[in-house]
Amino acid sequence: MIFSTLEHILTHISFSIVSIVITIYLITLLVDELVGLYDSSEKGMIATFFCITGLLVTRWIYSRHFPLSDLYESLIFLSWSFYIIHMVPYFKKHKNHLIAITAPSAVFTQGFATSGLLPEMHQSAILVPALQSQWLMMHVSMMVVGYAALLCGSLFSVALLVITFRKAIRIFDKSNHLLNELFSFSESQYMNKRSDVLRKTSFLSARNYYRSQLIQQLDHWSYRVISLGFIFLTIGILSGAVWANEAWGSYWNWDPKETWAFITWTIFAIYLHTRTNKNLQGANSAIVASMGFLIIWICYFGVNLLGIGLHSYGSFTVTSN
Repeated sequence: MIFSTLEHILTHISFSIVSIVITIYLITLLVDELVGLYDSSEKGMIATFFCITGLLVTRWIYSRHFPLSDLYESLIFLSWSFYIIHMVPYFKKHKNHLIAITAPSAVFTQGFATSGLLPEMHQSAILVPALQSQWLMMHVSMMVVGYAALLCGSLFSVALLVITFRKAIRIFDKSNHLLNELFSFSESQYMNKRSDVLRKTSFLSARNYYRSQLIQQLDHWSYRVISLGFIFLTIGILSGAVWANEAWGSYWNWDPKETWAFITWTIFAIYLHTRTNKNLQGANSAIVASMGFLIIWICYFGVNLLGIGLHSYGSFTVTSN
């Protein structure tokens, strides 16, 4: 009873803090001078991380197994993984723009897990025989951390595509507008208007430069985070194959979960391959990563909701070999 109450308290505290953090970060995006608010948002993320960590440890103690046996625990662990990814640049003393991705992702996953829509998920149950293995911690934790990293990297690629296509559309529209201005005035007005157009062009060049810098940063972070996630995903798939051989007598069964995990791995292997070609970097590779974002959610969440295959333990329950 005490552990259950503590878990309930930690859940609501962490969700409340991270919601406030997102609000603070949105304010700092509008007003860059508010450095104190930015520092507060970082401290809020750290506090939330410790709350989620306490929640997982508490559930581990009273359930007597690693908290990755059902969808509720898996979503909380996924949220915790987002905080881990967020903390890396913070401890390296870099200004952390990952919060724009990690904080909303953590709110989404934690909010769904703690919502009242599926109260039966919150109840800890005895592990089924297939899950009573030391491979539970190794396989499922690697998969979930890999999913978190791949989701963050994919969202960076989505942001890159949005900025790139908006940039292309605006440049096209504004260049046409400037040309129209140049040719729609009489000769007596031409010289005066030309100086105004040149000033506008200079302003656009400065904006385009900073936008290009942002695109390069998004591409850089997307590649680094996806590379990390790909490593965890590979380890998770390999450890799952070994576990499957112990539990079911076969390394691979083409179960729906296994099939979509392989599709996910293939998509991001293609992304990493396109990154080796300079002509395909940027928007081209970002398109592949954006496709991967949808594939991950199908693999992680969609297959479990269908309740089919060896990795299914009933309604809204995550399964593992």
